[in-house]
Amino acid sequence: MSASAIVLQFLNGLASASSLFLLAAGLSLIFGVSRIVNFAHGSLYMLGMYLAVWLSPKLGFWGSVPMAALVVAACGAAVEMLVLRRLYKAPELLQLLATFALLLVISDLTLWAWGPEDTLGPRAPGFADAVSIMGSRFPRYELLLIALGPLVFGLLHLALTRTRWGTLVRAATEDREMTSALGVNQRGLFTGVFALGSAIAGLGGALAVPREPASLGIDLAAIADAFVVVVVGGLGSIPGAFLAALLIGEVKAFCIGLGYSKMTLAIEFIVMALVLVVRPWGLLGAPIPVQRGSAVEPSLPLLKRRGWTVFGVVLGCLSLAPLVAGDYSLILLTDVFVFALLAVSLHFILGPGGLVSFGHAAYFGLGAYGAALLFLRWHAPMEAALVLGPFFALGGALICGWFCVRLSGVYLAMLTLAFAQIAWSIALQWDAVTGGSNGLIGAWPAPWLASKTAYYYVALVVGAAATAFLWRVLHAPFGYALRASRDSPLRADAIGIDVRRTQWIAFTVSGTFAGIAGALYAFSKGSISPEVLSVPRSVDALVMVLLGGVQTLTGPPLGAGLFTWLEDSLSRDFNYWRAAIGAVVLLIVLVFPRGIAGAIGR
Repeated sequence: MSASAIVLQFLNGLASASSLFLLAAGLSLIFGVSRIVNFAHGSLYMLGMYLAVWLSPKLGFWGSVPMAALVVAACGAAVEMLVLRRLYKAPELLQLLATFALLLVISDLTLWAWGPEDTLGPRAPGFADAVSIMGSRFPRYELLLIALGPLVFGLLHLALTRTRWGTLVRAATEDREMTSALGVNQRGLFTGVFALGSAIAGLGGALAVPREPASLGIDLAAIADAFVVVVVGGLGSIPGAFLAALLIGEVKAFCIGLGYSKMTLAIEFIVMALVLVVRPWGLLGAPIPVQRGSAVEPSLPLLKRRGWTVFGVVLGCLSLAPLVAGDYSLILLTDVFVFALLAVSLHFILGPGGLVSFGHAAYFGLGAYGAALLFLRWHAPMEAALVLGPFFALGGALICGWFCVRLSGVYLAMLTLAFAQIAWSIALQWDAVTGGSNGLIGAWPAPWLASKTAYYYVALVVGAAATAFLWRVLHAPFGYALRASRDSPLRADAIGIDVRRTQWIAFTVSGTFAGIAGALYAFSKGSISPEVLSVPRSVDALVMVLLGGVQTLTGPPLGAGLFTWLEDSLSRDFNYWRAAIGAVVLLIVLVFPRGIAGAIGR
């Protein structure tokens, strides 16, 4: 690269870093105080984009930017007061589920208000041209962004270190209970922090309008980028977020400049994985303080003889379904069995193990791609491909789990997300093997399994046997060791349990059974595409577990059945079915915080 090209790529990296910081700063601020991993933060960013485009003809671009930020701040305050305020004492995973439901609602409200088409915004008046730098043209607006990022960082830093409000925010970040005991109005403080974080997200979205169109899919892409920046910098650290944004912005810019543009989909997640392996708390982060009053998770009720009897009766009833159900119902029930196994495999590490995974779809996808590749590329018999495909997931879980179990909490979840996104980017871009974005087509069952009824029975038998095996493992000494490692790692280690090894084995087993579900899914659909490894698929699995109840054995299959049925019925009969699903999930979270099976059990 020439000196001019190096300078231009460096400036491009700085502009991208400013945009990343504006996206991530609000998320870092909100997490630092409330400890909520806000999945809806990307939706607030998207809302800022659409508002800026909509308001520009009325107020002009420079008038629309602050107005969009203010409107998004008001929306954020309303979300905090109406929904999240009721969940501060709830388990963190329920808070995550609530914010994901909000993402679905905001996405469909945006679709209703502005339609499905990408919306182009105006150029920024006064900054629409380019300037000459070392003989090359560089957009003037990019220079403005380079200046705005440090400006917002400086103002935030001053607000947090030189004002009484900032002192209270930092105190709440360190010890919420002590801050409350000293008489601080936490409700008002949390609402103010959430409104400010939302305003920064809306500002970032509005300022991104001259660079890219407002589109419905940008919320998930934005939240993935925000998570990466916040985790690399250190959760709750504004200087860390600024440093991480600089690092990731420059790395992505020089990947493009050096001709490795295909790596840009995965490079930020590779950076996150490397940072978390070397520095588990991020560049400038610190271990998350344990809040007072945090208790050991309730004991996981195991199935007694009556429970196994009910399990057998349910299977018997399901075995009679082909006698009364049509082909469409059998296809839907097959999907339920597949996703029930996926949910049970995730619950195996999430409930008894306390290991939160945001990337469990990686092993589901590896099993699906493994089976499809064996059948289509290497011409293995369908039966052999179905059996051997999950070994791809086993290998992936074995490697990823070795790194992941060295972390805990949100950092563990983010590392699983990083590995999943790396796998997704490989599947998306390795056209010669995976088929790229088109995927692999033609993975149909063998002739003796070609009918919907035959494959229904295969899915029922495999899913039931795998579920029963995982439940039996939790009855075994290994299951008790896993729960002991979750509840008190120090005590478990003191009595001779190898905590890390136990969690690694559990992670590998969980990934392998997710791969079995993936292999079943590949042959039930006849094709496979990169979406099976994507973040939304991982979130779907989390939603299924949380809907049913984390501290129950029967909750995950029940949650999978409910979620699959809701998605199918609402998507067929209702244009804004995502918002409807989000509303149902929010209602369940607020009314049944233990999940449906947990509420029935009580």
